[in-house]
Amino acid sequence: MWLADANYVGAVVNAGGMGFITPRSFPTVDDYRAQLHKCREITEGKPFGVNIYVSARPEANEELAVFLDVAIEEKVEFVETAGFSPKAFMPKIKDAGITVIHKCTTLRHAQSAVRAGVDAITILGAEAGGHPGMEMIGGIVQGAVVPEGLDVPVVLAGGLGTGRQLIAALALGADGILLGSRMTVAEEIWADEKYKQRIKEISQSDTRIVMSVFNDNSRVLDNATSRAVNELEEQGITDFEQYRPFVQGPNQREAYATGDFDRGTLSMGQSAAFATEIASVEKIFDDILNDAIVARDRLAGLDPN
Repeated sequence: MWLADANYVGAVVNAGGMGFITPRSFPTVDDYRAQLHKCREITEGKPFGVNIYVSARPEANEELAVFLDVAIEEKVEFVETAGFSPKAFMPKIKDAGITVIHKCTTLRHAQSAVRAGVDAITILGAEAGGHPGMEMIGGIVQGAVVPEGLDVPVVLAGGLGTGRQLIAALALGADGILLGSRMTVAEEIWADEKYKQRIKEISQSDTRIVMSVFNDNSRVLDNATSRAVNELEEQGITDFEQYRPFVQGPNQREAYATGDFDRGTLSMGQSAAFATEIASVEKIFDDILNDAIVARDRLAGLDPN
């Protein structure tokens, strides 16, 4: 959210990955459409994706229908769905010939999404930034359990940011990995330099889980705002209005724009431990792949006896 614009997604695609533009990051539908056009130019026609976050609120999903219509009109090739079940949107997506990958946090939700017609699954481990679910199952377990329970490709997410982990994910049975927090220091991410410098400094221990009181775990950067949210939770407060000033979305955007990393609940996973250098997307990918080659060769050289 807020960061996945045309410049970043285009750089990801050009570097050999797949990226998803987040429609709600832009003030108007026309601005969103303009980002799709810009991404098409940056990638010189190579395929890219759009994120459709399915909400529990029906009125929010009415807006999603508009975002999806624009994606179809602009011939976007991939859609990433997340949140609640994408079932209601699947007929329109599939009729348009779009490939769908659904992001979820449990095997049973993944199986339900596959029954609804999605083409692939991203499964989140507890280490993930954003919403890792309430069961908080670790990535090494998710990576072994979920591919075995599905007959579609599986991408593993949560705490991943090295080539060693890519090799591990493939060994577990996954078909790829998703990089989120690891990429927040990419040069193509528009956030203020002070924010990126802060991410460079933190470790895997510098995140917090907030909003558990609402059965909506969110892993975020350990900052003044997330600590204030945890204090409300510790007091047993369940009136959302007391949380709203801390967690509302515009706070996050302002934090990225100004570099005030103490403002807002900023999604951040434990893979921040690997975000130690501000570099281009291409260099980040190259470093990961080089690390993967070293790990692969190390495994090949181990004595099975």
